[in-house]
Amino acid sequence: MKPRISLIVPAHNEESFIPACLAAAKAAADEVGVGVEIIVVLNRCTDATERIALENGCVIVREDAKNLSIIRNAGAAAASGDILVTCDADSRMHPGTFREILRRLDGGKTIGGGALVLPERWSVGIVASVVSILPYLAFTGVSFGLFWCHKRDFDAIGGFDERFVSVEDVDFARRLKAHGRLSRRSWGTLIRTPLVTSCRKFDQFGDWYLFRNPAFVRRVFRGDDRKAADHFWYDVRSE
Repeated sequence: MKPRISLIVPAHNEESFIPACLAAAKAAADEVGVGVEIIVVLNRCTDATERIALENGCVIVREDAKNLSIIRNAGAAAASGDILVTCDADSRMHPGTFREILRRLDGGKTIGGGALVLPERWSVGIVASVVSILPYLAFTGVSFGLFWCHKRDFDAIGGFDERFVSVEDVDFARRLKAHGRLSRRSWGTLIRTPLVTSCRKFDQFGDWYLFRNPAFVRRVFRGDDRKAADHFWYDVRSE
């Protein structure tokens, strides 16, 4: 069966997390009557991530750039489905995710969207850190975590902007939403099928880190601070 949905999963040394991610994606695929391919984009992996992906029947793409825009775009370039979905390797989608995406996109009134994101655990520090970044997100009117749209619309806006080394997802969501307005299609958020994501950033840096470091948050949301991006994403798990 030719895939209709292509799921893109960036992966840098994800052997601890990617099994649960792939299992959740397969469960969601079982709920729909269309082909689903899973594309794992290997990024500087030195662990068992590739073996796990191959054992799960995934398509393998290699891209070593320290830039999630480039990594995700590499996955999209290899996709054969007409619907693209992106999901981080340390996140687990809901079993009804693909079903809900198909319902919304096939309805013709939605350009694409994101999802309600739930952390795998809660704490006062995590809540405070989340609240500290809300002002940077509120004005966009978009949701995040898991992106979905037709490949033709992804291509129409040029995919993820590779000039960004952080908050590339915020930029992508903002541009996709604007593109949808041209055809009177609205942004959608998967509320009933939320995404559960790991708290490894909080485990690594502390639950209060973002709240206590507003200057760092400002640097991240500039999108072009290489040092901040490497510190928080690309070099933090360089083993």
